[in-house]
Amino acid sequence: MTRMFVDAWDPSYGSSFEGGEGGGDGPASASSAQVDVDVEVPAAEWAPIDASSAVRPPDVVFLVDGVRRNDAQLWTEEEDGTSYAGLAASYAAGVVRCDLARGVAELAGARVKRGLFTASPSVGDMRASSVLYEVHRVNGTGEASKLQAAVQPPLTALEIDISAEARSGGSDGADLLIVDGPLRNRRHLPRTIGYVKTQQKQYLPAAQQAVVPRLRHGQRTPVFGLGGGLLGGFSWYLRLPNSTGAPWSGVVRVECSPDLSPDQAIELAELSGVTLPRFASAAYKDPRAPQNLVPIAGLERRLRGMLGDARVLHRALALETARSRW
Repeated sequence: MTRMFVDAWDPSYGSSFEGGEGGGDGPASASSAQVDVDVEVPAAEWAPIDASSAVRPPDVVFLVDGVRRNDAQLWTEEEDGTSYAGLAASYAAGVVRCDLARGVAELAGARVKRGLFTASPSVGDMRASSVLYEVHRVNGTGEASKLQAAVQPPLTALEIDISAEARSGGSDGADLLIVDGPLRNRRHLPRTIGYVKTQQKQYLPAAQQAVVPRLRHGQRTPVFGLGGGLLGGFSWYLRLPNSTGAPWSGVVRVECSPDLSPDQAIELAELSGVTLPRFASAAYKDPRAPQNLVPIAGLERRLRGMLGDARVLHRALALETARSRW
């Protein structure tokens, strides 16, 4: 008999995984990345792994995230008659420091930046009232549809800077940094894992993929290797508590740097199993529970508030561009 499940996520956020026709069988879009499923155990021995009672959680956990918002779409009119698209965007990054020994969480740092992204060779920094949008020159013709992607590199750079500043206080190497999303070019950061909430690609062969729906709360899959480009590294799946019971409910993918040894990757996987579940959110508090970790949810709200009033900024940008045409 067919069973039905309601995805715990608020539908306005999409789905926690992109399933195929079978629904609930996990991501349907196959990845082209090369996969090594023999990193921790032989492929034939894949099975759910319990969190080890011998592994001690880190003394301090840092969770970093960034938010972004498009403030206005713009167009230039160059002296030679050509025109370029522009995007005025605000973005912010912050870090929450969780002292697990004392049971205290605090904002360890946050910063807001604003940028004007365009391929125009003539546009410079733009000041809208008291707010400065620093110009970021993009390559190529700068199509409007591609400008949003140009915001991600400076946002990632800001996340790296804010993480380094938060860690500079020192934690005797007993900390863990959790990046909300794939590691991308943050793979050089020590003791760092990437935390992927939404599952869009199918990385594992069918036999190993079948292990993921069997995970119980707090269990993980064996570590596997992913090759190719920014995706390269080690990865594993983990099921968080407070999931609905659907095959892929509460499942997250965790990743770490390819520069680590397999033993170091397995050590981080074990550490994630005793750390991430304690931050899982509940459906009555968060529309993206349990994957949207409680400290991350609070950080996102704080950062969005720091971006300022979108309507005020849009009006200031409109007034500034109108003055430049006079």
